[in-house]
Amino acid sequence: MSKKVFVGMSGGVDSSVTAALMVEKGYDVTGVYMKNWSQDLPGHYCPWKEDYQDAKRVAAQLNIKFKMYDFETEYKDKVVKYMIDEYKLGRTPNPDIMCNQEVKFKLFLETAVADGADFIATGHYSRVINVQLWAAVDKNKDQSYFLCRVPKAALLKTIFPIGDYDKPTVRKMAKDRGLVTASKKDSQGICFIGKVSIKEFLSQYVDTRQGLIIDQNAKQVGTHDGALFYTIGQRQGLKVGGGLPYYVVDKDMDKNIVYVTTDLQDDRLWTNELRLSHLHWIDQIDPKATDYTVRTRYRAPLIKINSMDAGAKVWALKLDSEVRAITPGQSAAIYSGDHLIGSGIVV
Repeated sequence: MSKKVFVGMSGGVDSSVTAALMVEKGYDVTGVYMKNWSQDLPGHYCPWKEDYQDAKRVAAQLNIKFKMYDFETEYKDKVVKYMIDEYKLGRTPNPDIMCNQEVKFKLFLETAVADGADFIATGHYSRVINVQLWAAVDKNKDQSYFLCRVPKAALLKTIFPIGDYDKPTVRKMAKDRGLVTASKKDSQGICFIGKVSIKEFLSQYVDTRQGLIIDQNAKQVGTHDGALFYTIGQRQGLKVGGGLPYYVVDKDMDKNIVYVTTDLQDDRLWTNELRLSHLHWIDQIDPKATDYTVRTRYRAPLIKINSMDAGAKVWALKLDSEVRAITPGQSAAIYSGDHLIGSGIVV
């Protein structure tokens, strides 16, 4: 009897090819559309119905079973609320990482298994090798960073079929198979926000007040609409006119002050030390080893870790080179070569 795999189908080309490959490998395939968000936002129409229909059309082309799981309530509680709460505290969270941790590789997996699945598969550019999480072959599209808080147990039942291919190849595979999503554009930004700015989104959920923007000379150079809207290293949206560009280097949430600098070499913009909390290890790590690297944001280069001080709740990492604009609330993923070991949250 064929193993049953439930494929998370978003209506995009990557998950469409994922489903096709699972059929071709002989699995008993069921396509699943996860309805996580359906709310329209000012200036942004949520295309969930179109995405659902695209996924359904591909399932019909592949002659596989298809269903929808409605996770909207759980998604708002586990992902959207988390993001809003973190911004209120002055941190910059990564909701896509939380979505993978709480929804796709927990809720979806548990629901699929209860529904009869032996495995789940998604269109992530990553690989599972010997129940370990590895970066994709295509380093330009690699999404392992977003999976850095996935539980080890989930990898036992997870398949990433396109992790061995690059994006042009996946596009060609879709076209060769005549899939209706072959030419569909990739979605951009945080899935439930789309093209709406973080500021526009948060403004609907938080009360803010104007505050001061102070430069490196302790001089007021402007005002802002709320310190929570700004992140370390940010340049755009400051509305501070004239002269050299300003960069955010710090925030005082209690006083509602945003601190900026025109000096790109400002010490507050650069550091070779990381402090991480909420450590999550997919595989065992040796704090005394020196062959690890860290990625501090998606697409950021891997930086060699010289040493790790493993505290009870916070780990201190010393890096081989300085990193710009380390942002509290973001995830830092730790690798050994292409093997992702785990991650922590920047404090």
